[in-house]
Amino acid sequence: MASSSGTSSGSSGLQSSGSEDLQKLMDQRKRKRMISNRESARRSRLRKQKQLDDLMAQEAKFRKENNQFISRINVITQHYLNIEADNSILRAQVAELNHRLQSLNEITSFLNANNGGFGIEENHSIADSAYNNFTNQSCNFHFVNQQPIVGMPDFLQY
Repeated sequence: MASSSGTSSGSSGLQSSGSEDLQKLMDQRKRKRMISNRESARRSRLRKQKQLDDLMAQEAKFRKENNQFISRINVITQHYLNIEADNSILRAQVAELNHRLQSLNEITSFLNANNGGFGIEENHSIADSAYNNFTNQSCNFHFVNQQPIVGMPDFLQY
């Protein structure tokens, strides 16, 4: 009986030793899992940080490009406005020249209609007086301008 009690106490010692080994094995696996999880979390944080850094670099690049585009747009807009102003001046000059041409054509028509029996000298005198009368009657012909056109070459101004 003593031997059977010793055997039974010995077998419970084996069971206790086996459960301790099992507990140690489980603790070891738990530690490995914990270490693995920590390492995985660390890698995940590093990936997220790298991704955030990349996005911030991309944002800085896009902001720089955007500022360059805005600068280009401002330069082009200013250039467009300058060209538009020059174009307006040219349109006004074209209108003035068209009015002058129309006036000169009317004078020519008048001279051709009255070319009857007059000599060349008399025709010049008639042309001069017709032109003077025409330019002096600004109330009838508001488009005749005695001022030279700004920016016109000297040979086109009268």
